Amino acid sequence: METTRGLYFEAVGAETTPVIVFLHGGGAAGWMWRKVAAILQGQYRCLLVDLPEQGNSTRTGPFSHELAADLTADLIREQAGGKAHVVGLSEGAQVVVELLSRQSEVVDHAVISSAILRPIKGAGMMSSPGAARWSYRLAIAPFKNWDGWIRLNMRYSAGIPDKYFADFKRSFQQTTESGFVNILSAVNYRMPAGLERAQAPCLVVVGDKEYREMQDSARDLLGVLPNSRGAVVSLGSKSTLASEHNWAMTAPEVFAKTVAAWIEGRSLPDELGELSDIR
Repeated sequence: METTRGLYFEAVGAETTPVIVFLHGGGAAGWMWRKVAAILQGQYRCLLVDLPEQGNSTRTGPFSHELAADLTADLIREQAGGKAHVVGLSEGAQVVVELLSRQSEVVDHAVISSAILRPIKGAGMMSSPGAARWSYRLAIAPFKNWDGWIRLNMRYSAGIPDKYFADFKRSFQQTTESGFVNILSAVNYRMPAGLERAQAPCLVVVGDKEYREMQDSARDLLGVLPNSRGAVVSLGSKSTLASEHNWAMTAPEVFAKTVAAWIEGRSLPDELGELSDIR
């Protein structure tokens, strides 16, 4: 389905149940949430959004956090009567942050997982428009039909489990040069003004093994959002940075339980500890 402004989304669950809007990470699309939505669909109507210039929203753009936030607000007004719970991971978490800064009145509860708001060493150069264009021309455009190369990108660049290969391949093939350049620029996103006015309860989550800059970004958000709680997800000794970053796909049951517990005011799953416990 598409909104009146061309933002594609899938709807899972009964229309009579409360709405959760899910916003995906860069390089993916709404498909990354299907296993989480399948768990929650008995209690909630889950809207799985393809952000601008990604997935089936490639004709909508160019991608920016501002545009993505405004289109998400429009979606909530059209599909949820003006207010919904909102969940975002990585780039999608940045969009949730932007939404809270711009149109927080449409957000009931928010889950913000791994929103990078600080510079990551070495990432700025690779995310420059010139470098991103050449990366696309050399590493994506010539290989859109090469399954081996797509699988390597999925596994080592994106850290996405193999069972999502068909979906990832489709998103890889849908990626345009403009979209790729604009998506990579997300690493340069910084804290927006106005978050201190957002009253929605916000759960700010980061992985125990994620970059220090990601963890510090979570702390920065806690210092600004007036009704927020920090949590750190730990998936065990064999987990990696990628598996904890992408825990909606590597641990969908835990992710779904976390979302439901936060919305319903219950205790978080055992896999989540207090952010203050990591240094």
